Amino acid sequence: MTDEVTFRPVAPDCWEDFERLFESRGGPKTCWCMAWRSMEEVPTAERPAVAKKCEMKRRISSGEPVGLLGYINSEPVAWCSVAPRSSYRASMSDVKPGDEKQEIWSIACFFVSRPWRGQGMFQQLIAAAEDYAGKSGATMLEAYPVDPDSPSYRFGGYLPAFAQVGYASCGRKGVRRHIVRKTLSRNQAK
Repeated sequence: MTDEVTFRPVAPDCWEDFERLFESRGGPKTCWCMAWRSMEEVPTAERPAVAKKCEMKRRISSGEPVGLLGYINSEPVAWCSVAPRSSYRASMSDVKPGDEKQEIWSIACFFVSRPWRGQGMFQQLIAAAEDYAGKSGATMLEAYPVDPDSPSYRFGGYLPAFAQVGYASCGRKGVRRHIVRKTLSRNQAK
C-alpha cells in the first residue's frame, strides 16, 4: 500500500465520515454494523436500515466504543468493528473458564472500500484494533472469522489471516464461524 493509512476510533466528531463510508458503493448501509449488537424490542434482523443507522448514531453520540475508521489522505476507506465483548449480543461467543479475569474485546466485522482491497488493509485493521483495544484496557481480543471458502459471514475475516498474526482457535460458533483469541501484550495496555 503506497499511501499512509491512519486509524481513528469512531466518535461523534467523525460521524459524517462513518456515514459516508457506510453509504458508499458496496458499503454496509443495510446493517450499519448492528447485526451483532442488541436493539430493544424488535430483533435486529427485522429492523429497517434507518432504525439501525439511528441506533448506531445514538451509540456513537453517547461515546460508546464501536470501532475504527481507516483513512487514506483524509478519506474514510475502511472500517473495523472492535468494542468490548459485552457490547455485542451474548450469542457472539461462549464464556470460557477464566474469562472473568480478562477484559475481552471483540472484532466483529470489517469493510474495506473496493479500490483498497487486496493491498494489506485487512492486516493493518487487525493491528490497529489490537492497539486500540489494548489502550482502552482490553487484555484479550476475540474474533469470529470463517474458512476462506465459506459462503457467508465473510465480513468477519478469514481464519488464516488471524492465525498468521498469532490468534489461537478456541472453538466454533455455529457451523461457519470460528472463535479465535489473542492475549494483548502489556505494552498495548494503558
